[in-house]
Amino acid sequence: MNLSKTKTLQPAQKKLGDTNIILVGMMGAGKTTIGKALANFLGKTFIDSDHEIQDRTGVKIPVIFEIEGETGFRKRESEVLVELVKKSNIVLATGGGAVLSEENRQLLKQNGIVIYLRASVNDLHRRTRHDKNRPLLQTQNLYARLHELYIQRDAYYREAAHVIIDSSKQGVRYLIQKLINKLISINLDTIKQNGNENTMQTISVDFTISSEKRNYPIHIGHGILGKADLILSCLPQKRVAIVSNTTVAPLYLEKLRLALEKLGIVSVPIIIPDGEAHKNWETLNFIFDALLKNHCERNTTILALGGGVVGDLTGFAAATYLRGVPFIQIPTTLLAQVDSSVGGKTGINHRLGKNMIGAFYQPRMVLADSATLNTLPDRELRAGLAEIIKYGLIRDPAFFDWLEQNMRRLLARDPIILNEAIQRSCENKAEIVAADERENGIRALLNLGHTFGHAIENGMGYGVWLHGEAVAAGTVLAAELSQRMKLISEADVQRIRKIFILAGLPVAVPKMPLEKYLQLMMLDKKVDAGKTRFILLNRIGEAVMRADIPPALLSKTISACMTDE
Repeated sequence: MNLSKTKTLQPAQKKLGDTNIILVGMMGAGKTTIGKALANFLGKTFIDSDHEIQDRTGVKIPVIFEIEGETGFRKRESEVLVELVKKSNIVLATGGGAVLSEENRQLLKQNGIVIYLRASVNDLHRRTRHDKNRPLLQTQNLYARLHELYIQRDAYYREAAHVIIDSSKQGVRYLIQKLINKLISINLDTIKQNGNENTMQTISVDFTISSEKRNYPIHIGHGILGKADLILSCLPQKRVAIVSNTTVAPLYLEKLRLALEKLGIVSVPIIIPDGEAHKNWETLNFIFDALLKNHCERNTTILALGGGVVGDLTGFAAATYLRGVPFIQIPTTLLAQVDSSVGGKTGINHRLGKNMIGAFYQPRMVLADSATLNTLPDRELRAGLAEIIKYGLIRDPAFFDWLEQNMRRLLARDPIILNEAIQRSCENKAEIVAADERENGIRALLNLGHTFGHAIENGMGYGVWLHGEAVAAGTVLAAELSQRMKLISEADVQRIRKIFILAGLPVAVPKMPLEKYLQLMMLDKKVDAGKTRFILLNRIGEAVMRADIPPALLSKTISACMTDE
């Protein structure tokens, strides 16, 4: 591979030494291709456990399956893994089912850095549809079989992994660079002591601006608001402005200011009113006034401490004040932690439409402390769950299954489950943003339910329905429309309705004149050439954009999904 090593090879080799790198993931995820390239780049030896089994037995894997069955093969696989992990300075590609054994999962975690190469079922299907050497995939309905295996194994891959990276769309060169960056930043001492980095997880958001590749971290953990050293590393100068609101500031502003003060960082507080109704020009000018009166400079970083409204306003202020100053997102609501703080969308509302005025402007960092959710009202917590469910619906069916199983623990604010949900949501959004920062393509899929949801928020008056509540009802409406378009099954629509009901979210849209719905949806940012484009579902885990919706069918679906409440 002709990959430039000058910037990353030396620190990578110095950091990793002879540490083993172990790859897990589904068949077709790219473990062999990526493993060979990674081993070549790091000067390590590449080993494929399946090939090792074939060399030792002298027969192909399908023959072992035919003679000994899957049980016999798994026994051989475990025996080989025990021997292979005793080696040092290797990159080991494991078989897709190696993680089914708890003993194997623990063995791998204790003997190297485990990387889960995750790929969508669509990509797995594309890569394996002509492969006759995988015994578990010899079936008439390959897609259904891959989906079944993905659902069965995803949780085990995640349990075993220290690092998760999407291998679906990017080329090998890009993936190797991304992996090297993650490996350099990982805390090896924590892994060796505890088996994983369970106190805080860090995700990288990668994007390109004017042909220049950039990235920023998302730090996720419980009780990390006081880790001011993370913030210090992103500051051009030891002076910041902190924008918060009248609800969040009394709870967390002083804790943040004291943590910064201990590191010599001076802070200027700017407190704005709470609520969606204040996401407007008046509040934005209030922020500008405070920045100017306090002589904030181009190197003065602005911190957004609060929910989505604070984050959107602060980001837009940072994008336009002095033609652009650094800013950091410190989201304190679930919705902001999993959605609005990630990806660089900033802006304010207009009386004719939500988020119609704004800019794409990326933060220097996102610091998501799930402990701040302890003070979040139940209604706000449920509203955040709508955006989490969205990720499962548009691209991650295994996550959707996980949410069905863990919804009650999420509502109970189990910190481990909350951190997992936040992390998986941010991983999904980070991968989409990396592929389409300016929403010219797949990023639009993140707007599932939003065309209807924004119409609800505007039509009912900003703040009457929370954003997540409107998105929940809008998503169910999008599913109903998908079913009427003969894209998704009735069974899937019922699963979607059920999970929103379980989350305590609305599944019907409010009663408004049909003409008003249609008028407000024409203000949606996805309107192109006078046509509203809708995000619909082919199945749970696969979204699609469609502009060919018959007007009569759209009207009939909206009318059928209205509630009298």
